[in-house]
Amino acid sequence: MTDDVADSTDPIRETVELGVELLAHFEDGELSLADAVDRLETVTSDPAITREILDTAEMRGIIEREDGLLRPKSGAFVSFEADVVTRDGEFTCRRCGASITTGHFVQFDAGEHGPFGSSCIRKVTGREE
Repeated sequence: MTDDVADSTDPIRETVELGVELLAHFEDGELSLADAVDRLETVTSDPAITREILDTAEMRGIIEREDGLLRPKSGAFVSFEADVVTRDGEFTCRRCGASITTGHFVQFDAGEHGPFGSSCIRKVTGREE
């Protein structure tokens, strides 16, 4: 088995890639490490994976870390018209844990991230405080 095949089926690698994409799409000019970790907790609650996400994003030049602050460098953003799909059903918001009947899902290259409620999707992407 090649590394490419192993990486494409490795759930930790998939989680890291999803987290890196989330960091790449933050709309904030800068945010505290604590705020970034809070948003990354929608991807994983494992501190080792969170650290790997941050390290990978920094190594790829997606973020810059200095004095407890992160500065996204990619210039990417989530287009709510093109990158977010909504589905009706019974969901639990990945950010706040509320029961929701309309789930908002962000479509990243690394995979789908969600569901989120209408206000939480904006907070996770940095569109709203």
